Amino acid sequence: MALLEVKDLTVRFYTQEGVVTAVDDLSYRIERGEKFGVVGESGAGKSVTALSVLRLIDSPGQIESGEILFKGENLLEMSESEIRSIRGDEISMIFQDAQTALNPVYTVGGQIAEAIEHHLDYSSEEAKARTIQLLDRVGIPEAEERFSDYPHEFSGGMQQRAIIAMALSCDPDLIVADEPTTALDVTIEAQILDELRELADEFDTAIQLITHDLGVIAEVCDRVMVMYAGKPVEKAPVEELYYDPKHPYTVGLMSSIPRVNDKRERLQTIPGVMPDLVELPSGCSFHPRCPFAEEKCTRKEPPLTDVESGAEATLDTEHAAACLEYTEGLSQGLTYSVETTGPADGAAAGYVEGDRDE
Repeated sequence: MALLEVKDLTVRFYTQEGVVTAVDDLSYRIERGEKFGVVGESGAGKSVTALSVLRLIDSPGQIESGEILFKGENLLEMSESEIRSIRGDEISMIFQDAQTALNPVYTVGGQIAEAIEHHLDYSSEEAKARTIQLLDRVGIPEAEERFSDYPHEFSGGMQQRAIIAMALSCDPDLIVADEPTTALDVTIEAQILDELRELADEFDTAIQLITHDLGVIAEVCDRVMVMYAGKPVEKAPVEELYYDPKHPYTVGLMSSIPRVNDKRERLQTIPGVMPDLVELPSGCSFHPRCPFAEEKCTRKEPPLTDVESGAEATLDTEHAAACLEYTEGLSQGLTYSVETTGPADGAAAGYVEGDRDE
């Protein structure tokens, strides 16, 4: 049994401008101890997916349909008290802005210890001791003295480490990390990602990592799901995605990653912007921005398809993509190339070049 199975999840927001389908018929699976990445531009539905797992969708949002099975039990059918007992205990979340995730009027140590007391039934002394141990483990110097500091006395990187300590405090089975390094510089980002990966391995914790950065995915994850306009457009093991991307949107994301020793004068970009989720384009949602789109792409929405067999993808499919190339075939095909410039194990060094109209 998988640790987490999301099946046919649809989430809509009812706004004055219209109904926004933020997540549309989404399915994926995370195994115990697995690091699963979700990547895409802003507006792709990544954060809504993360919040749905913890049932943190607020009005005017609504989880319309689907199942979220955690250890075989549907989280969407649980009472509010049942889901509260799971949040922070069996499933933890690292929010993208640590500064707003921490309460400014309580000490950092006190906030972590409170979660430990609540979920693990520790005494205040035991909770404090565990908190100090965790703060030290995530790399906060002089952890015993810093226990009584307030969030504003921590740097951005230290605040993020404190949030990771809080997420790990009850030995969760799953951490949902929503852009955990957004506000940090690249040096601190690398340290935090290394820390997160090492701690997940040490505690045997699964991670669902939400990001817009394919480089971050390469550093941390085992498998990846690429999202566009609320839907998955490609799912694959991370190395396979880098060496052999199958969807034009994935190719576009990879083309825009800066590389060491990159001799291009400027990076490629994906033309256009994410579509309005109130009124999506007909057919394939990506077709207005796709350099390979044909007339049929404007009429027919491609299903997520096994790229090897052409059959409709299932949760067990190894590599899937949502493009008509894999069901009906495009007359010109997908004419892009992948060039690897790094060591054999350096999937993040992949260099992708697509034949796109500038």
